[in-house]
Amino acid sequence: MNFVDAVKTCFAKYTTFTGRAARPEFWYFALFSLLVQIAIAIVTGGAGTLNNALSALFALGMLLPSLAVGARRLHDIDRTGWWQLIALIPIIGIIVLIVFWCLRGNDGPNRFGA
Repeated sequence: MNFVDAVKTCFAKYTTFTGRAARPEFWYFALFSLLVQIAIAIVTGGAGTLNNALSALFALGMLLPSLAVGARRLHDIDRTGWWQLIALIPIIGIIVLIVFWCLRGNDGPNRFGA
């Protein structure tokens, strides 16, 4: 899966919390989010009310698709999407979640699909 296909897939499935997402789909979507945030900072000068407003608006718009692709990525390693709540634990939680997202997915079918 290439960058464009991954972003299109994530936006097409922005409310789909079922199924599985491979590592490239998840990480290309994360890269897309990062690049847009950087572009917003460059265009608005990196500081000030306009940058904060546009960044917050973009982050709000990306919340649901990011949660959905994160849940599908966790399904690929045979974990429930509720594991994303571990990110609420400062520092350690997000590290554990990043490790989960980096793990290789199951090759065969699991309880979340083929």
